[in-house]
Amino acid sequence: MLLDAEGVTGGYGEADILHGVDCRVGAGEVVVVIGPNGAGKSTLMKALAGLVHVRRGSIRLAGEEIANAPAEGMIARGLAFVPQERNVFASLTVAENLAMGAYARPAAAREGSARVAAMFPELLERPRALAGSLSGGQRQMLALGRALMLSPRLLLLDEPTAGLSPKFCGLIFRKVREIAAAGIAVLMVEQNARPALAIADRGLVLAMGRNRAEDAGPALLANPEIGRLFLGGA
Repeated sequence: MLLDAEGVTGGYGEADILHGVDCRVGAGEVVVVIGPNGAGKSTLMKALAGLVHVRRGSIRLAGEEIANAPAEGMIARGLAFVPQERNVFASLTVAENLAMGAYARPAAAREGSARVAAMFPELLERPRALAGSLSGGQRQMLALGRALMLSPRLLLLDEPTAGLSPKFCGLIFRKVREIAAAGIAVLMVEQNARPALAIADRGLVLAMGRNRAEDAGPALLANPEIGRLFLGGA
């Protein structure tokens, strides 16, 4: 496994939000994390990215222990995190945002630029447009493109379709599959659980900071208990 997190316990200050969470992602795999509000989904992503203190447990990326490693060093290790909010520089142009994405790893800029051009050609059609002038879906594509400029091994996405129209939700999910097909592992938190699980290799269900279930995406969709408890119906 590219990412292997075991028994992750931690949170904010003295309050633990995660209570022994396990999470695994293989190269080129899409894993979707679902669960109710307050389940610890976003906290897990931040813990993996070095933004939340891990009190106990292990997080290994390609065999290297990274729990509580400085967040700024995660990029060099090949981990890119796209948060739900404030994930682009609104006052900079599309081209400037993409250039900022490659700033931390200039050696990866050529490969990253080629990948972004292939996956998001629409971004290159408006290189001088301010990011703040883009629609929500366009900004999310820019955020993904900027992360891909780093040529990461693992991409963490926190609610990438939040607030988007059904059209853009479908587009983002298709782009996620394209990213995985290029060999990049994707771990994605999603409230749009049904369509996300439909494109996932595996799904992880969290509840109250603990693992509740794990299975192939289609298997979780077909599970009546998961449907009743976490997907809004059978």
